[in-house]
Amino acid sequence: MAHTAIPPQGVMNPGEVSMSVMRLSTLSALLIGVTLATASTSALAQNRTFSFAYDQPKSSGYGVGATIFNNKLKELSKGTLSINEYPSAQLGTEAQTLQKVQTGDIDFVLLSTANASTAQPESGVFSIHFIFRDESHAIKVLGDPAVIAAMKELYAAKMKGAHMLGLGSQGLRDMYGKKPIQKVSDLKGVKMRVQATVTEDVTFPAYGAQVVHMPFGEVYTALQTGVADMGENGINNYLINKHYEVAPVLSITEHEANNAALFVSDKVWSSLNDEQKKWVQAAADEVSRNEPTAAFKLEHEALAKLEKIGVKVVKDVDKKGFQDISRPIQDKLAKDLGPHAVKVLDLVRNVK
Repeated sequence: MAHTAIPPQGVMNPGEVSMSVMRLSTLSALLIGVTLATASTSALAQNRTFSFAYDQPKSSGYGVGATIFNNKLKELSKGTLSINEYPSAQLGTEAQTLQKVQTGDIDFVLLSTANASTAQPESGVFSIHFIFRDESHAIKVLGDPAVIAAMKELYAAKMKGAHMLGLGSQGLRDMYGKKPIQKVSDLKGVKMRVQATVTEDVTFPAYGAQVVHMPFGEVYTALQTGVADMGENGINNYLINKHYEVAPVLSITEHEANNAALFVSDKVWSSLNDEQKKWVQAAADEVSRNEPTAAFKLEHEALAKLEKIGVKVVKDVDKKGFQDISRPIQDKLAKDLGPHAVKVLDLVRNVK
């Protein structure tokens, strides 16, 4: 009879060794799989893409600002934080998108400080006529730390659900319609579409104009149908929105700065850790430093394009007549708006 060899005590036979190796291999594979899945889930949890809304085309100063913000945010976060842009009022008018940021339905919005006055009326201080002396002064003001801090305080005093991160620009505002504006008396009786701020509602009637309010997206049709005789905006916005088709005369009045502010939803802000908050603020600081200069470059390029296609550009505007009317009411406007507006006006004037 054949005898089966019995291995010494504590020594496994070959079949048992094979089974043990298989069990260990399977267990190792499972552990590796769980580790990779956990790492993948963690990475997905850390990668976030935020909505970023504005009401002008991507080729506007707003679009430049969004690109600057996104590039810096991705650089600092090593690609874990970024934005999806929603230009051309895809998510609503400026007033609507600001409301949506406050309710947490939109993450970031870049909009005019004039339309931000729907949430904080003192924001209208940035729309006071002729407080920005020229292009250079506007660029310096928008990048000035003291002005930025004062504007943050201004919004924080009234606004709920969102707060300001930085400032931007779309140049200086000029007037356009079917006739030239060379002196203040040319505005008498003119129906001028303006942004809905106390500043505009006081100043344009002082020039002799009638103010008309409507969202920006309705301006083209209003000019076409005669609901409004004239509009006023930055040169690049006038070009890229083709307002020159229905208002072919551009008068370079430079009566007001076309300023903007970048807001973040408090819902998003509270979800960020301290390091992520620093990245977001640093990206906004990059906008304040660099977007205004880029926006004014767009203004110069737009003017050249308009002249090339035959738009009548009136450069010999007698600004003194407008300034003589607006300057005496600057301080009263700021005082009526509130103490934060008075502080901001003083800071703007003192930027050299």
